[in-house]
Order: sequence, then C-alpha cells, then structure tokens
Amino acid sequence: MKNEQLKFDFDPRFSEVPIHSVLKPNAYKGLAGFHKYWGKKPTECWNFLITQLTRENELVIDPFLGSGLITREAADLKRRFIGIDINPFSVELTKLFMELPQANEYKKALAALRDEVKHEIDACYMLSDGRIASHYLWEGDSLKLIWCKPCNGRKKEELPPSEFDVELFQKHSRYQPENMRALSFFDNSRINTSKNLTINDLFTGRALRNIDSILYSVKKHSDILLRRALSLTLTASLGQMSNMVFAVTHRGKTSGRNSGKTEVGSWVIGYWRPKLHFEINVWNCFENKAKKLIKAISELNGSTSVRYSENVSDVFNTDVKIALSEGDAKSVFAQLPDSCARLILTDPPHGDRIPYLELSEMWNSVLGKPVDFEQEIVISNAKERGKTTENYNESISEFLVECGRVMTNDGCLAIIFNAKKKDHWNSLESIEKITPGLRYAGCFPMNYSAGSVVQDNRKGGLKQDYILLFCKTDSEKKISEIRRKFSSLPNWKDGSSLQ
Repeated sequence: MKNEQLKFDFDPRFSEVPIHSVLKPNAYKGLAGFHKYWGKKPTECWNFLITQLTRENELVIDPFLGSGLITREAADLKRRFIGIDINPFSVELTKLFMELPQANEYKKALAALRDEVKHEIDACYMLSDGRIASHYLWEGDSLKLIWCKPCNGRKKEELPPSEFDVELFQKHSRYQPENMRALSFFDNSRINTSKNLTINDLFTGRALRNIDSILYSVKKHSDILLRRALSLTLTASLGQMSNMVFAVTHRGKTSGRNSGKTEVGSWVIGYWRPKLHFEINVWNCFENKAKKLIKAISELNGSTSVRYSENVSDVFNTDVKIALSEGDAKSVFAQLPDSCARLILTDPPHGDRIPYLELSEMWNSVLGKPVDFEQEIVISNAKERGKTTENYNESISEFLVECGRVMTNDGCLAIIFNAKKKDHWNSLESIEKITPGLRYAGCFPMNYSAGSVVQDNRKGGLKQDYILLFCKTDSEKKISEIRRKFSSLPNWKDGSSLQ
C-alpha cells in the first residue's frame, strides 16, 4: 500500500443521505432490531464515519465491538475490519450477523424444533379445558389472571386462575436447569443484583424447564450456523420469558384517558423483578423472535454470509478482510503491527453508565460462555469488583496510547462517548498529552435510535452521545481541513482541546 495522504473530502453519497439520518437516526429495524444489546448505537453513524474517513480496503478497528452492527457496515463498504470485545456474547452475536443462515433453512430448523418441543411446552401451560395459556399475571407470588390467545374467531380471554392452574405451576416450581451454566453476579444495587441471585430468581421453574428443553434440542443441531442462530434467538427471547416483564397499568392516566386495561410491558432495566409482572408462554416468545429474524434475513439486499477469521493476523497475512477477536482490547491490540489502521471507530464503556458483562450474564449463561470480569474496562457500582474511576481512567489511557501506535499517519480516532461525571472524561481530556501526534479536531452530537432506562434516567444524564474526532497528524492544515469539512454538520464544534 502506498504511503498516500488521506484527503478528507466527503464521499459523494453523503449528499444523497439526509443529514438528519445521521444525527436523528431511524429506530432499530431488521437485523439491528433482532437482539437487545445495552447501549446499541445506530448504524447510520457507523456508515457515515467509515465512508467519510476511509477508502475501500483500508483497515477499520472497533476495539469495543458491542452489538456488532458496525461489522456488516464495514463489510458492505468493502473495508477491512477488526472487531474486538471481551464479552463472549458480543462476538457470538457478531458472528451470526456475518454468517446468517438462509431464511428457508432457518424456517426448516424452526419447524423441526417446534415438532420436537412444542407439545411438551404446551402441556406446561394447558388449562383444565385443554386450551393453552399465553400469559399469566402475577402480583408477587400470587397468580391473579390468565390470558388465552384468541382462537376459532373468539377474542382474547382473561380468566381467573383455578386450583388446576396453581397445581400445574407448582409441578415445575423447583426445576433446576441442566443446560445453562450457573450465573455469576455481584452486589450491585444499580442493576438489582446480589451475589446470591440465581437463575431461579429471574424465571419461574416452568419457564426454566421450557427454556432448557429448547436449549437441549438446539445444542444437538449438527449445523453450526443454524445452531448459533437458534441459540441467539433464544437469548433474544429471554427477557420476555422472565419474571422481569412488568405489567403496564393506568396507561393514559396523566392525560385523563386512563384505559383501565393491564398491558404487557417488557424487560427494561437491569434485573429488576417488578411485583406486578407477567409470565409469558416460552414457546410464543421464542417463535415471535424467530419470525423477526426470518423477516430480517429475507429483507437483506446483499449476501447473508461474509467470510471472517478469529485470528487478527489473517487480516494482514491473507485475503481475509474481517477478523473478530474475543478478548480485552489492550491484549489484542498488543498483537497488531504499528501504523496499520486508518480509522479506529469505537463506542467504549462510558464510565459507569453500562456494566456490560454484568448485564450480559444471563445471555452468556445460556450460551455456556465463561466471562472474564477481571479484565473488563468499566466503572462498576459493585464495590467488590474494584472497578473504580481511577482504575478505569488508567486502563483507558493505556488503551489510547496503543491506539496512537496502531494508527497510520493522518489516520483518525472516532470515539462515541457520553458520561455525566467530569472525572469519567479525564483520560479523554488528556489524550493529546499521553498519545504523541494525536490531535483533537472536534465533536458533534448524535441522538439515540432508542432510549435506555439504564443510561438515561439518572439525574444529570446526558441525552445525547458525542462523537469525538481525533487525527494523528502534525499538520495544522490537515486539522483545519477536517474541521472545515465537518463544520457542515449541525452542532459541529471544533476546538483545540476537549476542555
């Protein structure tokens, strides 16, 4: 590759895309809406920055991969890409996005799974008259109401629980799952966890028995792509299968239009178990999420499969363009050569806003994946983890030094960040001092595609992420050029330093 200076001229396609699609992106749809992931960022932002700051075949690195959505954007734009995350679930989800099964094959696998397990799952939700319940409304440990899906032209029915229903529930109440590893939690009131919290606190025994049945059948599948797709369909469904689905009451009360109805909410924040909550038929949750994946695959314009490697060196030594690595960013970066990346584009942990591994523990448990909590870069409210602000800033600073090493001359570092506490910004504010040659160009705000109760509802929380742009250059002209080009973005703010 020639040592050619990068010109920061906006791609012509930028003029065809309304600027509000970058600053005010659409809600998550298709693959982006298939699976919940904490702090998921809109694909419009990834696409925009990759397009404007790199050329085809240049290397983009995301050391905090998260939802993995950036990977398909890089692949579709014909960039080489290395994605890294310490969260096993994150890497597994990204692998699914890279190697999606054909929709017809997934449908066949779903039908076979349905034939194998649905009958025995239905038996767990059967009423005395043979109908199958879809929802159970609980108030604490007391069963209040049962819903049945409409059938034979009938409307949805709401029924009082009978002795038969209570006995059926109790039949499975002590069930212990066999196909999930034990959960590892810490005392963290921020996300409603304790060291003693178990899987049986989060799910009814009946739900666990049926989740186990699905998981057992999925693990037997011989095709790795279908096995991964079905496993992640299950993890995507877990929240709605749990005791964490709150019941919505008095909707419209503030507007004076209280409907008086009780509606189904969702898994919202941490591991909070609301007193008034729903238990939902496990198969219905699973099948509904499977249909969303089928629809997302069917809507893809390009190929469902993108070749990738799990070895980062293959991006440099072979014709493989995508590498996905499970591990902590600092360790994986140590394997990378100097001056290899034109763009490092990432959404790192924002102080203590999202304890990613703790919040992903339920998913990793179902996948049977061990988790390295020790090496996670984060500030955790779980004091026993020792993940303090000082520890966080030290780790981020060490990582930023490595970013400077692997960036090419005139390469860029784009960081998506949002933290309400000033001391969570310390490592970023000192970035030019600790990383020789790195210059701050400016920033612009990015709205969320969807809100997050975990992130947004604390007093003083910022309602927007900020995209911070740095360039590795000693040329004042180059910095001025970047600022001039990005100045066409609404609310772009350039400056000599983050302070």
